[in-house]
Amino acid sequence: MKKEQVNIKNSLLLLLTATIWGVAFVAQSVSMDYIGGFTFNAVRNIIGAITLLPVILIFSKKDSHDHQSEEEKKASRKTLITGGICCGILLCLASNFQQFGIKYTTVGKAGFITACYIIIVPIIGLFLKKKCSPFIWIAVLLSLGGLYLLCISPDEGFSIGKGDTLVLICAVIFSFHILTVDHFSPLVDGVKMSCIQFLTCGILSGIPALLFENPNLASILQAWMPILYAGVLSCGVAYTLQIVGQKGMNPTVASLIMSLESCISVIAGWLLLSQNLSSREIFGCVLMFGAIILAQLPQKASS
Repeated sequence: MKKEQVNIKNSLLLLLTATIWGVAFVAQSVSMDYIGGFTFNAVRNIIGAITLLPVILIFSKKDSHDHQSEEEKKASRKTLITGGICCGILLCLASNFQQFGIKYTTVGKAGFITACYIIIVPIIGLFLKKKCSPFIWIAVLLSLGGLYLLCISPDEGFSIGKGDTLVLICAVIFSFHILTVDHFSPLVDGVKMSCIQFLTCGILSGIPALLFENPNLASILQAWMPILYAGVLSCGVAYTLQIVGQKGMNPTVASLIMSLESCISVIAGWLLLSQNLSSREIFGCVLMFGAIILAQLPQKASS
């Protein structure tokens, strides 16, 4: 029963993550009117790291009476830094490939291709001896079908262009990011690892920003609203929720839930921007939500 409750709690945390990311597509798009992609990712990630510092200070005071030996503390610190840097490098590569890919393809195709990590994660997982039940594989295929209906219009077809290739590379890197989080999240403090991740990603994104984009304070301030949303909520809150929510969860199930960001972005457009949903898109959403429910059933049955 306790494991079942943990799974439900973690699933809800990942659903909240997907919701924040779904709305963040708007922030990413709007910011490109004012600043370059590397600059946007550098600033948003540094803001994300700063956002988490007060949280870390509060929790570190509570943990001040920790009875670990000095050797255990050193080993734990090394694992934390290693995990944070590894996740940060992967996040930097994935988010920048996505940011520039969106410039050369439609938002719908970018959303569909990015969310293809739902099929890449279990395939990579097979090589890492992470088995999935038949129910989860069916859920992956259902979700992939739902994403296609949701993101690709019938008259658009499915051709691979420059932007699509960049976003496909992003999807592969995000798959490795999910599996890296799955490896390190049970071993370290999720909030601290998230902070190191953002700092790493922000610094690495800042190097090409300074070399190729000439960022200035005036243009950054013009894009303050999308940057703050992406920095505080999409980075500081959502990626931390991902690390906490993935603890003890099957990475394929986690990736399925997080792929709902594409579905949520369409619903947000309908609710906030009065963008009507076609019957095809509604059916795509239904397929995706059905896939998430199906993916939960085997875990509940086995707990």
